[in-house]
Amino acid sequence: MKIHLLSVFVDDQAKALRFYTEILGFVKKHDVPVGEKDRWLTVVSPDEPSGTELLLEPAGHPAVKPYRDALVGDGIPLAQFAVDDVRAEYERLRGLGVRFVQEPLEMGPVTTAVFDDTCGNLIQIATKPE
Repeated sequence: MKIHLLSVFVDDQAKALRFYTEILGFVKKHDVPVGEKDRWLTVVSPDEPSGTELLLEPAGHPAVKPYRDALVGDGIPLAQFAVDDVRAEYERLRGLGVRFVQEPLEMGPVTTAVFDDTCGNLIQIATKPE
């Protein structure tokens, strides 16, 4: 068994697609209309185009807002993405206007930082585990 797909609830799929591709560097994998305004919209790492997909899922379900508000209010990231160098990625993303809620923090062998994805979520970046 392996992880194939993970959902991230987003307020605006077009805005999320721009952020996750143009800022974070993911690439669009699927973009299929679902209903009148929603899409089955996934992105993947350019390094692993057949790897785990991130579904940019519309945040319309009534449970989503209180769930995300509670996570953001407590400073809890919804997801974590691995990077080679947290400090370098932090500087790159800040240069692109990304707002961080936690600057790079060393925690033993791992360094982490947390940013706002502009779509209602906090996302953590961390050094890749060895």
